[in-house]
Amino acid sequence: MTKNITDKDKKAWQDFIESNDKVENKDNALKFTSSSKIQKSIDLHGYTLDQANIKIFEFINDCFSSGVKKINIITGKGLRSKNQNNPYQSDQLGMLKFSVPEFIKNNPELMDKILSIDFESINSPSKGSFDIILKKKNRL
Repeated sequence: MTKNITDKDKKAWQDFIESNDKVENKDNALKFTSSSKIQKSIDLHGYTLDQANIKIFEFINDCFSSGVKKINIITGKGLRSKNQNNPYQSDQLGMLKFSVPEFIKNNPELMDKILSIDFESINSPSKGSFDIILKKKNRL
């Protein structure tokens, strides 16, 4: 399909070329300062329950301290786990999808830093990750 360029299009192009107007660089709108850390993610695949709990405790505290607003925690769906009936049965074969959010929810030090947890994603059989929204750190 060939389209003929109209005189109107040619004139518009010529006017654009001759004008001093600049095209907005949309990439500049996406640049963030180092203090505006929006989101971070952590993948817990391959961790035991104890390792995942230690790692998530450190990760949430680090994110909160550095001003991260939203974190995404990838646990996997637990489809290969041998512990679907009891995720706490083994340190080696646990279902992180349910145990990690439970650990977070039962840890008052972490919950003091958390605004919300996406429990809908945790309970969804089709999702292997969930988000946490952190509170703003009080600056003294």
